[in-house]
Amino acid sequence: MTTKTGVADAGNLIITGVVLMLIGDLLFALNDAMGKWLVASFTVGQVLVIRSVGAFIVLGPMILRQGPMALFRVEQKGLQFIRVFMATCDVALFYAAVAYLPLADVMTFYMAGPIYIAALSHFFLGEKIGWRRWLAVLIGFAGVVIALRPSTAMLSLPSLFGLAGSLAFALSLVMSRYLRSTSDTTLVTWQTIAALVTGIVLSIGHWQPATLIDWSGMLLLGIVASCAHLLITRSLKLAPASLLAPLQYTLLLWAIVLGYLFFDDIPDAQIIIGAAIIVVAGLFIFHRKNLKETIPTEAVPPDGH
Repeated sequence: MTTKTGVADAGNLIITGVVLMLIGDLLFALNDAMGKWLVASFTVGQVLVIRSVGAFIVLGPMILRQGPMALFRVEQKGLQFIRVFMATCDVALFYAAVAYLPLADVMTFYMAGPIYIAALSHFFLGEKIGWRRWLAVLIGFAGVVIALRPSTAMLSLPSLFGLAGSLAFALSLVMSRYLRSTSDTTLVTWQTIAALVTGIVLSIGHWQPATLIDWSGMLLLGIVASCAHLLITRSLKLAPASLLAPLQYTLLLWAIVLGYLFFDDIPDAQIIIGAAIIVVAGLFIFHRKNLKETIPTEAVPPDGH
């Protein structure tokens, strides 16, 4: 009886983890849609500043509970700086891209993150991957090229913003592999501070007056992103990462739905084909990784955009 109860409890925890991951992904998608709406009227720098202030509404109590001095007791400060720099580039470039491109287009680039991680982990982390996963990586890159539209359009600045942002996202996750003993609060706090400083610099001379609704939207942006991060962090403690990691592709579905509902954006055939190839390649990489060993939690975006 006790064994059956234990199995049932474990099953309930896994279901809870899956639900929390799905809700977290939905919040990230809402965050991205809100960001696209805001950068249509305000500069990326201004949005970053107020977004960061909103994030500290959630982070503040966590910092106090951990102790402010713990923020300065970190391992490998050089790698911490690189990770924070990449995470900041990721957010800034994402908003710069969605200011001009449909949400689903930009999200397609970011869905290639696990594919980049697989390739980068081989070179920077010494993780050996077999020929099947290398083939999946190449197929995934082909999907990215198709989504970029192989023409002069693939050299457009917004497309390059999206591509560079997705690479920065992948690099920041690889750096997190080195720094996994650092607390989530410390990692997120420093990247939020970096985003705040970057936003202040970018908004110099470009600060625009805003209504109460606009200010509230920018603050809510930070709150929603922080809540999504907390939900996904908790989900990874309740259910196996190998089960949760593929669920990140629901972000693409939400991006298509929200893009259509709020911006009348309909993905064209090339984006849909490219996205499908990327998703299939990414799922195969997850599958092969799961056959070899447990998928690291870093394979799931920890804090979105």
